Amino acid sequence: MSDILVLGAGKFGLQALRALRHHSKNRVTVVDTDPERGIEVTESGGQFTFADSILFLSESLKGADPPDWIVPAVPLHVAFEWVRTTLPEEISLEIQAVPDRVKEELPHPMPGTDGQVYVSHADFICPDDCPEPADICTYTGKTREPNLYEILARLQFEDYTSVVVRSRQLAPGVGGISPNDLFTALGEIVGSRGPVLLSTACKCHGVIQALRLT
Repeated sequence: MSDILVLGAGKFGLQALRALRHHSKNRVTVVDTDPERGIEVTESGGQFTFADSILFLSESLKGADPPDWIVPAVPLHVAFEWVRTTLPEEISLEIQAVPDRVKEELPHPMPGTDGQVYVSHADFICPDDCPEPADICTYTGKTREPNLYEILARLQFEDYTSVVVRSRQLAPGVGGISPNDLFTALGEIVGSRGPVLLSTACKCHGVIQALRLT
């Protein structure tokens, strides 16, 4: 049994909750700022918490009993937002644009609204219950491209450091990140001497944010 924190109780958060409850006896807590979402969460077997997802995550990871897994289901780069709220007060974070040369090396880059760039091996909508197979794409039936989290980890551009938080499949169509991986990423970012490309990615999809600490 795992203690899982789902951030967001919208369409994808509820899908994640139902998949996680269906495939095991996980304890699932869903966080959202809309209290009306709580009814669907509890009816689906989860525990509902009314709170800001990033602030709740930050407090949860400071406690003595943190979750085993975090499932991002909000329209945010959760790893980046958590880093931004967790940095020591004496350190400032500056958002930068992801360099064009970096985007040219990645599959299907698409700009976000806050400087982030989304990338994906797919130019189609993946099935909600994709099992993330090792070799063959479930949608196309073709050999799957190399793991995106490995491609991002190998990025080399000027003096940028590439830091990648891997999303691991917890149930078909549901990816989660571990607290240990978040803290490892935070340490790598704080220890960097230049700009950073912070990514979260599974085998096929990812999001990148460029930043610099001062």
